[in-house]
Amino acid sequence: MRRITVGDFKITEKEKKRVLEVLGTNRISEGKFVREFEDKFAEYIGVKDAVLVNSGTSALIAAMTAISYNKDKNNKAKKVITTPLSFIATVNAIVLSGFEPVFADVEERTFSIDPNSIEDLLKTSNNPEEFLLILPVHLLGYPCRMAEINEIAERYNLLVLEDASQAHGSLYHNKKVGSLSLLSTFSFYVAHNIQVGEMGAVLTDSNKMSKILRKIKVHGRICDCKICRRNEGLCPYLTGDKRLDNDTDPRFTHDLIGYNFKTTEIQAALATVQLEDIESNLQKRRENVKFLNEQLNNYQDIISLPLYSENISYLAYPIVLKPKCKFSRRELRLKLENNGIETRPLFGCIPLHQPAYEKYKDFYKNKLPHADYLAQNGFYIGCHQYLTEEDLDYIVKVFKLILG
Repeated sequence: MRRITVGDFKITEKEKKRVLEVLGTNRISEGKFVREFEDKFAEYIGVKDAVLVNSGTSALIAAMTAISYNKDKNNKAKKVITTPLSFIATVNAIVLSGFEPVFADVEERTFSIDPNSIEDLLKTSNNPEEFLLILPVHLLGYPCRMAEINEIAERYNLLVLEDASQAHGSLYHNKKVGSLSLLSTFSFYVAHNIQVGEMGAVLTDSNKMSKILRKIKVHGRICDCKICRRNEGLCPYLTGDKRLDNDTDPRFTHDLIGYNFKTTEIQAALATVQLEDIESNLQKRRENVKFLNEQLNNYQDIISLPLYSENISYLAYPIVLKPKCKFSRRELRLKLENNGIETRPLFGCIPLHQPAYEKYKDFYKNKLPHADYLAQNGFYIGCHQYLTEEDLDYIVKVFKLILG
């Protein structure tokens, strides 16, 4: 039986060569390959700086921690408005960083946080000053309505942090997502559009935030230089105005409480190679989505097919069951799996469906209708660049066989 996976990874000769190049340097901890990818990815997204970390989750926590360190000491704002429909890392990072998630509903067609729902939350709040941040998630590659989100943030004096973990290369108003706010985060998990196993990044145009992030990712140490010049006698903490006493090593002097979020040269090297091919890979994914939409169009009375746009970098091919569908999500997924097509349920509505956040369940009952419906009726299959014409034809054949 043919097997169609949600994701795939096939290492190329270019990638193998680059990994061997890393091994030939006898250094696998952060060095020139990490800096190279930081520079190239920042340029690709359209921001000044990228700070690499060891995962997308770490990127979120580092960004949230940087915001907490950059806050006015008198600012007691702790609430973060975010989407209830996301991989749980988004909300985990909020909570683990000492903030409180507040959930706004999403849009049915794009799975993205609804600016109108954000506005309603702020309008009906007894104390809008409790809110610090809006954290939209560009889920499955679909860009959020950032112009409206940024306008709301400006009006209420809020910060914006984009979770673009699943949206490498997606465009909003001709700008790449991740370039539309103070900070943004990306993940390079193996299922994503740049796939190196585990790695993440925080992007920003703010030199101040970049320096804080570089400290946070290395245990909060005092060093904040992008490239260490210590061996050249150019460390600002060993010479000049910032000089510490003669027996103090800046690598072991910490002025913040941070984490060990460093990544490796091998992962960065793989990412640099893949970045060279990202546009062609994204285009192949779009072509696959377009083909499946055209072939399955006759079933739109029972299933909602993904919104198509040349501006979306598709992570997967999402499908939402409509009320007229004769199958439950479980039944349809089992039929697809039994025919060799791997499926994944759309992420649960966090306050309603995730046991870890059950304390929010009663409060949000009936308040997030779109997120609740999508979480219970949505799933996705693969649309990755490794699918062949035969794979796509097989997917269509199986759907037609099942749906009639």
